[in-house]
Amino acid sequence: MEFFSACVIAAGIGMGLGAVGPGIGGGMAVGGAVEGVSRNPGASGKILTTMMIGFAMIESLAIYALVVALIILYANPYKEVALKALEHVAK
Repeated sequence: MEFFSACVIAAGIGMGLGAVGPGIGGGMAVGGAVEGVSRNPGASGKILTTMMIGFAMIESLAIYALVVALIILYANPYKEVALKALEHVAK
């Protein structure tokens, strides 16, 4: 059971840390875009397009963290090894 508890804790911590970076990066991107538009309103189209592309790249990091957390929870390659070890301990 310790293995599965560790997997749940690792997935939770990994997802939490994986969401902090993109959150900060997204906030900085939007803040920079708003500041750029306020300085030069004529360039708002180019700034918005560039910000959206960058924001998509930033958010892909959070999606990668989610995928890794789901792999740890549901498709863990060491699950069978842990179950066999638990069977030997129980006997």
